[in-house]
Amino acid sequence: MQQDAGDADSARPEHPSFSLVIPAYNEAPRITETIRESISWLTRQPFVSELIVVDDGSDDATKTLAESALSAYPRGRLIRIAHGGKAAAVRAGMLAATGDEIAFSDADLATPLEYMTDLRAALGEGCDVAIGSREGIGARRIGEPPYRHLMGRVFNGLVRLLLIPGLQDTQCGFKLFRAEVARDLLHRSRLYRDGGQPVSGPRVTAFDVELLTIARLNGYRVCSVPVIWSYGEGSKVRPARDTWHNVRDVLDVWVGARRGQYRESKVGGREAGGGSGE
Repeated sequence: MQQDAGDADSARPEHPSFSLVIPAYNEAPRITETIRESISWLTRQPFVSELIVVDDGSDDATKTLAESALSAYPRGRLIRIAHGGKAAAVRAGMLAATGDEIAFSDADLATPLEYMTDLRAALGEGCDVAIGSREGIGARRIGEPPYRHLMGRVFNGLVRLLLIPGLQDTQCGFKLFRAEVARDLLHRSRLYRDGGQPVSGPRVTAFDVELLTIARLNGYRVCSVPVIWSYGEGSKVRPARDTWHNVRDVLDVWVGARRGQYRESKVGGREAGGGSGE
């Protein structure tokens, strides 16, 4: 249940503590450097932080390498789960987080962590969820193949048409939530939880879309923040198959929303459905 804006602002500490969750599946080639870069950024910040890496049942050396790299950071820890896909890994990490604000970032750090400063500023200005956006003034996509960009824009058009008008980029793996909001959204979410939808191999899903849909329906303020994002050659996205799964996920969320499975009649003393940060 959302607080009134005035109450939330007055309760917000000057430097909210911060949890960074990084899901990892077969990331042995880069997980050590990812953790080192994350620790370097976190230790330069004025706030208390923790780093949580979630090994999504990797069958390579991800676990061993992550444990070794995390040993350099007193507030770093590894969570290992049975393979369930990125959504399951993000969920596990966010539910285990202890910070006032909870973020997740893809393991390739395609968006530099410095942009978390901008996302935190958005929460400081009253947003409940801040999302990195690769669209709009100030945003840039570096090295992305044209076909990937086209497929992403078509998918986002479907998302905006059916679920979240106004959000130009729901799929960037760079998001920040007020902790109490994150837990509420995860409690209400239905996709890829409790092993209900088996996943094999790397799987890009519309888990992000579901969380943002729930946020909108329950009156939370979602704000887009322009970021620079670089396409990685080691991307695990499989365009044709993942697009099919994502479209199916979006339709499942649309059905759930139509049936009222995500929504309360009142949130924070006002009708649910408001609060866009666009």
